[in-house]
This record gives sequence, C-alpha cells and structure tokens, in this order.
Amino acid sequence: MRDYLLTLRCENRPGIVAAVASQLAAHGGDITEAQQFDDRETGRFFMRVAFTMSRSVDDFAGRFAEEVRRFDLKWTLRPANQLRKVLILVSKFDHCLVDLIYRRQIGELPMDLVGIVSNHPREALNLSHDADIPFHHFAISGDAKTEQENRIRTVIEDSGAELVVLARYMQILSDDFSAYLSGRCINIHHSFLPGFKGAKPYHQAYERGVKMIGATAHYVTEDLDEGPIISQDVEHVTHADSPDDLVRKGRDIERRVLARAVTFHLQDRVLLNGRKTVIFA
Repeated sequence: MRDYLLTLRCENRPGIVAAVASQLAAHGGDITEAQQFDDRETGRFFMRVAFTMSRSVDDFAGRFAEEVRRFDLKWTLRPANQLRKVLILVSKFDHCLVDLIYRRQIGELPMDLVGIVSNHPREALNLSHDADIPFHHFAISGDAKTEQENRIRTVIEDSGAELVVLARYMQILSDDFSAYLSGRCINIHHSFLPGFKGAKPYHQAYERGVKMIGATAHYVTEDLDEGPIISQDVEHVTHADSPDDLVRKGRDIERRVLARAVTFHLQDRVLLNGRKTVIFA
C-alpha cells in the first residue's frame, strides 16, 4: 500500500465528492483523510484527500481524467512521502533559515533542500554545520538587480526547485520575478499584514482572508506584501519589554509562522482562492 495526496478545485456543483469517492473505491483506494470547502461567495469548491492504494495509481489517474473533464477540475496527485524540492533565499538575519534546516534534519519538514541563495557571503550566516547544502552568493551592487534575479532563476530551473522560501530575504523582488514565482514562493513578513485603513476594517480583513494578527507568511505577488496569507500568529508584549526583548520575541514568532506555512504548502494543505487561501490544517 502506498500513500497519496489528491487536491482539487473547481466551480461547485452536485456530485463532486461522490465522483471522487467512487473512483477511488473502484480502484481499491482507501480514504484516510478528506477535507472540503464550499465557498458560497465565489461558488468555488476545494478538496484535499489523503488515501492509500495498492494498485497502480496511474490507472486511477487515467480513469479520473473523465471526472476532470466532467467537472472542469484543477487537480494535483502525488505520493504523500515525495520530498518537494525547496530553495531558500536569505540575507543577514538567519534565524528562519536555521530553523527550517533544523526541522528538515529531524524529519519535521518533508523537503529536499536543493540550495541556499544569499546576497551576503556564507561567512555571514550560521551555516558551519551545513556544508552539504549548495550555497550561492549573489551580491547586489548598483543596478545589477535584474542580473542577480536571473542568476537565481537559473538556480531554480537547474535544481528543479518547486518552492522558493524567502527566509528574511531583505530584497524587494521585481514584478517580473514575482510573476515568475507566482504560487510557489512564500515570504515571512515581520509585521502584521495587511494593514487596513479607512472604513470597515473588519470587512477588509475578511476579504483578504486574515488568519490571525501577528507575523505573516504569505505568497509573493507583484503587489508588495499583499499576497494571499497562509499563516499568522501573535506574540504579546508588555510595558516592561525592551527593544531587545521585542527583537527576540519577533524572531520566535517569525520562525514558527514561516515553518507552519512551509509545512502546509509541502503537505498540499494550501489551495489558492483568489486573493485568499483555503487551509486544510
């Protein structure tokens, strides 16, 4: 028996769940976890199914193509234990990077770390015990930003990276590069996002899919720090906290929010829904 993950999204209509379940049953599949969401405002349907199957999953995929056409499904299917290829971008603040590497080492993050890219040399980061990870130092000077991004793009394509993580990468990506990374680049922002101004702030928060108030992990888009939110968390402070205390607490919240967002993505628990996300946690 092998474990698989199936995700799908489409316009909502009757019979989708029944079609998925019946096709899996017909091919000897055993559903171990199933989550679904019907967005009544947009009429969109989202589903994530974990299942086991002893027969060839290719046979199931071939027959399931009929349902794909019938319901106009956007879908993914892959082995659940398949390691996803990840590239991490970082500047001088390395606490998120080191945390992701540690979680990978203990088996908490199912990822194949194909490289690290930084605009600072390796010596500026805490990587003394991670010599096996390919490291790329691409400095930025003057008007060389486009050239630097092209070098990163080459690393992405050569390594086959499926996800790019900005682990406190303190550079603003160009619109072209952001579009190139659409849906596969996660950023950690050391603040509460988004900041709602004007009338009806709670309505604005609902429209943007706010999860919590705190540090924010979101997908990168051409609109700076406006991408779909994946994870948020909060840390309380008091009048007794010094600026150093705030920095320390900020590092903790950034680490856990980013790790949670990356985990959700690697486990196919995040489905894009316009400017928002559906999280099957």
